[in-house]
Amino acid sequence: MRAVVLRRHGDPSVLEPADLPEPTAGPGQAIVEVRACALNRLDLWVRGGLPGLRLPLPHVLGSDIAGVVAAVGPGVDASWVGREVVVAPGVSCGACEACLSGWDNLCPRYAILGEQTGGGYCERLAVPAANLLPRPAGLDFVAAAALPLTFLTAWQMLVVRAQVKPGQTVLIHAVGSGVGVAGLQIARLHGARVIALASSEAKLARARELGAEATILSHDPAAWEKEVRALPWVGKRGVDVVLEHTGAATWDASLRLCRRGGVIVTCGASSGHAATTDLRQVFFRQLQILGSTMGSKALLFPILGHVERGALRPVVDRTFPLEQAEAAHRYLDRREQFGKVVLVP
Repeated sequence: MRAVVLRRHGDPSVLEPADLPEPTAGPGQAIVEVRACALNRLDLWVRGGLPGLRLPLPHVLGSDIAGVVAAVGPGVDASWVGREVVVAPGVSCGACEACLSGWDNLCPRYAILGEQTGGGYCERLAVPAANLLPRPAGLDFVAAAALPLTFLTAWQMLVVRAQVKPGQTVLIHAVGSGVGVAGLQIARLHGARVIALASSEAKLARARELGAEATILSHDPAAWEKEVRALPWVGKRGVDVVLEHTGAATWDASLRLCRRGGVIVTCGASSGHAATTDLRQVFFRQLQILGSTMGSKALLFPILGHVERGALRPVVDRTFPLEQAEAAHRYLDRREQFGKVVLVP
């Protein structure tokens, strides 16, 4: 089958087309014919090499997959064959305390498709049948592939960890990213007001279309923090929740802008992980700093339900043919997109 692989870590030029053996479905597995696979910044990090991550090469990237079930292995309901599905990106053992408590993303053996295990930059792949969910009605495969990882991540951040409430103010960094687009919609779904930060007026205009109440350019750190403070419903009080995923470049301002007793929830550090924290800001003002990675597979059920009802919607910026994965990585790395970039085999 056709695939795009990396045989060494490096810049986008390491991505190359390849012919790989057809996958087979083992016990509890299904073969999914990939119709679309969305990119995430995780793909760029894995391609470049992550500390402590040792992958058997060649490696296939891609965490967000939509397609059709082509075959199933022993122990899997045969009625899945032929069904159109979205694939949950997190893989776990299914038997440990974390998995059985509904926190499978805390499983000691937790892995993400395309990171620790093979992903969707290919025509077909084997996945656990437990990761299959019906494709929401009304979405094509490209839109469906734009859903899982970022909406799952943002839902756990805002709903599970920060417990966002109606009337609260949520500050979202890099709103044009996949997590930013999902977080904006999830915050609005739960009745919160959103302040959206982005690097261009075009992205801010799109954020307003999705319901952001205030939009601010983020290219000047000193200026954007003052503009947030200048909002009459922020002022000296600050914001209730900060959705952080940019890291070092915005961390200090996020601490300062969060209200007394407020919540900063972080899932990433795209601008650098070595942020410094003034602990006085934390204990004097009783801030809650919460880490968050992915989310339980179970969370995708309410998310897809809201998508099917039209309350949430994936936003696709651009598609590329699978063979142009290198160009898609270069495009995503320029941070020009609003929403998801998707590969189509």
